[in-house]
Amino acid sequence: MATPEQYQDIRDAVTKLCAQFPGEYWQGLEKEGDYPTDFVRALTESGYLSILIPEEYGGAGLPLSVACAVLEEIQRSGCNAGACHAQMYTMGTLLRHGSEQQKLQYLPAIARGELRLQAFGVTEPGSGTDTTRIKTRARRDGPDGDYIVSGQKVFISRTEHSDLMILLVRTAEREDVARPTEGMSVLLVDMRTALGNGLTIRPIKTMMNHASTELFFDELRVPAANLIGEEGRGFSYIMDGMNAERILIAAECIGDARFFIEHASLYASEREVFGRPIGLNQGVQFPIARAHIQTEAADAIVKRAAGKFERGEPCGSDANMAKLLASEASWQAGDTCIQTFGGYGFATEYNIERKFRETRLYQVAPISTNLILSHVATHDLGLPKSF
Repeated sequence: MATPEQYQDIRDAVTKLCAQFPGEYWQGLEKEGDYPTDFVRALTESGYLSILIPEEYGGAGLPLSVACAVLEEIQRSGCNAGACHAQMYTMGTLLRHGSEQQKLQYLPAIARGELRLQAFGVTEPGSGTDTTRIKTRARRDGPDGDYIVSGQKVFISRTEHSDLMILLVRTAEREDVARPTEGMSVLLVDMRTALGNGLTIRPIKTMMNHASTELFFDELRVPAANLIGEEGRGFSYIMDGMNAERILIAAECIGDARFFIEHASLYASEREVFGRPIGLNQGVQFPIARAHIQTEAADAIVKRAAGKFERGEPCGSDANMAKLLASEASWQAGDTCIQTFGGYGFATEYNIERKFRETRLYQVAPISTNLILSHVATHDLGLPKSF
């Protein structure tokens, strides 16, 4: 377990690394629609993307809260961890439920940066956030044969920049199992051999440079040895990873919020209108102060959720609440920052509008605000299920 002093050392080191990738770097990538290869390589070589991999497999073996600190500082520095954050949370599925042989085969290479595990194949066009209704099917080619995968996934990020993908499939039809969460399995797909041999990737253009894609599976062969855990129990394995995902992305939102608050505060102190700094006006400073308060409150829930995750305690509701509060805090801080900058907030050179678009994503992904509210209503408050 890292000490608080080590946390600050890590934060300082991440900030120093991010300084090598200023706003102009990200603006250029947006203009061309390119992936931040150099940025991801720098994070990999510095060991940050293998921070959750145990030391026996070549990683740092640090807890989730340290990974949260890394992602928060990336966002606070004006960079975008969305290009590579999945390597942290997808790791949980392999770490917690993979066989020893699978971990030995893949984790050291991931830790060394020789393999990239960036793709998390869950969402489908007909299911959205209702994961139990996925239709991508994997059947066995004989009792001991390969899995044959057919189906479609959508809004799967970074597949063009990943060597491996955690893929959720149905190995039994929904109507043939006792509960909708049964009958799903997790496969580890080697993208290097799958592409062009049953896997087709189609990029999706979006309002932010997020490397989002649509996937088509047409009789793709996946070795039976690539099944993670037991067949039919994949939903519970994925949920482990999703709790980590929500906590880590919540930490990113805290970083975004602090980016906006710091920039708004500085600009309000320096920008003069009518012969005085605009920050002297309560109509300017009060919204910034409120955004700061909301961010600090959200950060406390993120830390609580991370602590529960690290102790192995149930943390589904905490992870969901952390993601909701942090994403709303970052969105509010971004809106306040644009309002403070006025017209300059829309100018690309200030990077406010870019970060504003990036943080808006997390009102929708990886889980929508409304679904979080539904989860809390039914699981914490005992209200009837609304869907």
